[in-house]
Amino acid sequence: MTASNNQQTDFQALMRSLEAARGQSIHLTTAQLLTWTSGIFQRAGLSDKDATTMARTCVYPERDGAKSHGLFRVPNYLDALTAGNVNINPNITIVQETPSLLVVDADNGLAQPALQTVQTQLIQKTRETGLCALLLRRAYHIAALWMDVEPLAKQGFVALTCVNASSFVAPAPGASAVYGTNPMAFACPREGHEPLVFDQASSLRARGDVQLAALDGEAVPVGTGLNQKGEPTQDPKAILEGGTLLPFGGYKGASIAMMVEILAAALTGGQFSWEIERWNQPTPESASAGQFLLCIDPTVAGQTQFAHRIQELALKLLTSGQSRLPGDQRYTARALADKEGIEVDTELLLSWFERTDSGKHTSTTGR
Repeated sequence: MTASNNQQTDFQALMRSLEAARGQSIHLTTAQLLTWTSGIFQRAGLSDKDATTMARTCVYPERDGAKSHGLFRVPNYLDALTAGNVNINPNITIVQETPSLLVVDADNGLAQPALQTVQTQLIQKTRETGLCALLLRRAYHIAALWMDVEPLAKQGFVALTCVNASSFVAPAPGASAVYGTNPMAFACPREGHEPLVFDQASSLRARGDVQLAALDGEAVPVGTGLNQKGEPTQDPKAILEGGTLLPFGGYKGASIAMMVEILAAALTGGQFSWEIERWNQPTPESASAGQFLLCIDPTVAGQTQFAHRIQELALKLLTSGQSRLPGDQRYTARALADKEGIEVDTELLLSWFERTDSGKHTSTTGR
């Protein structure tokens, strides 16, 4: 029996289990949830390989406790795929290349498969020259950014990445949206431990967190955003329905959002946040955004004890009173999920099945 047949058999077994537990919350292993989510993405038209990549994109954050970028994002992707707004068969092209640079056009496809396509070249160039800058344009990316850099740190690299998206963040001062939430993520190896990793938006709150607050009927912190009239509000629905988010730290966060806009849009040759089309569909974000990724090999720079020095820095931070380091909370949640499984709502998972069909979608052109 082929791997594909095995996966289909596992998917069907999960279908029976979910149907039997319909209306309840159950725990699945990471592998089981990956099998189910990959099968859903295949039903939405993705190839087996791309479906597996996108399943990891949504399941790993859920496993790590980052629910705003976990299973919550699956309907966003399904809406974009089934509406034909994302190219499911993109012609991913390296449009410019030097010993330490890759400029990649994703052809309005998903960012994660595009990154996978050029990862070998990225790693090879980094090892040969000491660094490589990857400039990705016309890509659909609404996932957690840490997944793009943590694997590189596990190979001993220092990695920094950032993306822009549809405008929803005002500058400081300002009352109308110019920037996307424009997140950035950083990772580096740490001796004897998992990599140091941070992933944060330029806005005080990520849009996904505001969406979850709206669904839960909870207020957001002061300074999160403005309503349609440009007035400060803690009502997440008022922010989402005609309002705007605000950068963290006032003008300092706005400066970081501007830097991300320059790196991810202007430098890649992509669209600025306010130029990205907002399609008439439930997904708040859209394709055609840009991503900047810088990968550095410390050993080429002569830093053969780099990971050891990072551990020294980490110990200094902890002894100074810092309670945890970037990434620790996710690693703790990851260990717990590996032990106890991931709690899921069977109705939610079955709703994905019901909104997709077994036939492959035929939309192959970008917009």
